[in-house]
This record gives sequence, structure tokens and C-alpha cells, in this order.
Amino acid sequence: MAKNNNIKIYSWNVNGIRAALKKGFLDWMASAKPDIVCLQETKAHFEQLPGELKEIKGYKSHFHSAKKKGYSGVAIYSKIEPENVNLGIGNDLFDDEGRAILLEFKDFVLVNCYFPNGGRGPDRVKYKLDFYDELFFLLQRKYYNRKGVIITGDFNTAHKEIDLARPKPNETNTGFLPEEREWIDKIINLGYTDIFREYNKEPNWYTYWDVFTRARERNVGWRIDYFMVSNDFKKNVVNAKIHNDIYGSDHCPISIEIKTKKG
Repeated sequence: MAKNNNIKIYSWNVNGIRAALKKGFLDWMASAKPDIVCLQETKAHFEQLPGELKEIKGYKSHFHSAKKKGYSGVAIYSKIEPENVNLGIGNDLFDDEGRAILLEFKDFVLVNCYFPNGGRGPDRVKYKLDFYDELFFLLQRKYYNRKGVIITGDFNTAHKEIDLARPKPNETNTGFLPEEREWIDKIINLGYTDIFREYNKEPNWYTYWDVFTRARERNVGWRIDYFMVSNDFKKNVVNAKIHNDIYGSDHCPISIEIKTKKG
């Protein structure tokens, strides 16, 4: 683990875990040395993976894939043994798309989510907002005020104007629609903190860039990947970063560091 027994948790939408492997994913793992890494948009079933991704030395892997091959999917590699593992949120409407893994540890529950993209029309925007509802109803009922809650992943929504390079032209586009942004407000009002903004209130920090327009070269991006931490646990977070110098996907990794009790 990190120095002083702190826990380093990373999150990264890899846009295809097999593609990421070819772009140096294992080298990045060896360099970053995460205690836990949450991946989104893995786009593979476990049986499709090469051996070096099924088992990374020192880590236990947890995969939740969509029924449809080559689509969605989440994974977690963890050095720390969880007390319980939940693949999905208990609703087939969402779980068939492989969108969430919940790992329960002694002091907190870690939720790795690939939130739906509303880009295919009003029905998918509704599906996305329904997923938000279902997930946070579960978290409030089962975990909130019982142990710390950490939700990470690709939320597919930029919260405020500071969170994307071109807010005005995107006000009518999914990812920055008023109803999507209001849901981030709801999450915060439920008792969660967008922890990156506790450490960095500066503009021009993004986690996603469009590949086709080569937007990353100009840093025309969106901050749509988050760590949301329940307010009763946020005092345990000692750092939060965006690693925009790491390539290998159209997203970059994000991370937090959690202080742990000694002994």
C-alpha cells in the first residue's frame, strides 16, 4: 500500500481493456501502484481476456460485463480483500449492461460505476436518470450513515460550466443537459462531496476528450469522471487528483488517497 498505510484508489474509463493492454496498461499499473483500481467501459467478458489481465500479480480481480459483447462493462483490481462483493445493483434492467460493482470493506463501500450515456435520444437520457435514481436509492438504504460511501467512475455528466471547455454550445447536448446536471446537485444534496473540487477549484481540468476532433491536443475536454464521497467519510480523503498526463484512452485516470487507521 501507499506510505503510512494510506490506500490509493484509481478510476479510469479505459475504452476497452484489451485495447488498453496494447497501449501500456500493465506498465501504468506497475508505475502507479494503485491499491485499488476501478475500470469502466472494459468491453470484454472475462473469458475473452488474455491471462495477464485475468490475473495481475498482487491483485484480486472482479469483473461485471454486459450481456452484449464488446459493450460497457466494469472491473476492479484490488490488493485489499473486501468483506463482500456485489456485481450489479440488483435490477436486471441495468445489470444486463454491466454498469456497477460494489466492494464492501470494513470502513467503507466502494462503488465502481459506468453511468449510461444519454446520446441515443430521450429514452437513453431517461434510462440514465433512472439508473442514478436506482443506484442512490440503494446506497442510501443500505450503506449511508452505516459506513463511508465512495462512488467513482464515468458519470457521463459535467456538473458545472467550469467542468467543460465549451459550456454554452453544449447546453442542449447530453452530458450537460439541465436535468443531468440537476442530478449531480441531488447527489451532493443527499450528502456527498465531489472530492476533486475540495482540492482543486481551477478551470481547465478535464478527464475526457473527443478523439475524432483531436480535442486533447487543445485541451478541449469534459470533466465527467468523479469520486463522490459521503460527507461523513470525506475527512479520510487526503488527496484527489486528475492524471491528465496519462494516455491510453479517450479518458485519463483520476485518483484519491485515503488515510487509514493504524494497526
